[in-house]
Amino acid sequence: MRRMTIASLTILASAGVLASCATTGMPTPRSPGAQAELSRWLDGRVPGRPQSCLPTYRSQDMVVIDENTLLFRDGNNRVWRSDLRGPCNGLGRPGTALLTKQYGGTGLCSGEIAQVVDTSQGFTVGSCALGDFVPYTGPGIRR
Repeated sequence: MRRMTIASLTILASAGVLASCATTGMPTPRSPGAQAELSRWLDGRVPGRPQSCLPTYRSQDMVVIDENTLLFRDGNNRVWRSDLRGPCNGLGRPGTALLTKQYGGTGLCSGEIAQVVDTSQGFTVGSCALGDFVPYTGPGIRR
């Protein structure tokens, strides 16, 4: 039996971590219910230029469409869409919350890591990176 050096173990552990973070490149299909919800929020609105940071952010203004898409309400006439960089496993399930950390006064920015936390047990069940933020403007939401 061969002996493995500490350096070899470190390389193997690093490769395992990287492999666990790899995505297939194939987007997860959106469920009919999630597609209907996304359409309800965005139909009739015009997308603007993507921004790297969300200008303002309040947690009660976040809407989870599915594990791949978040919306942020900004008044009655604008919604910001962020398509996540890989699915955020567990997002939107009952008893979970999205945990983000804001540095400085910039709000949320593309590329920042968000964690999905089980609120009853306090442990992380998933994580993902935020995507760019695209503003959609137009008529108010029909509820």
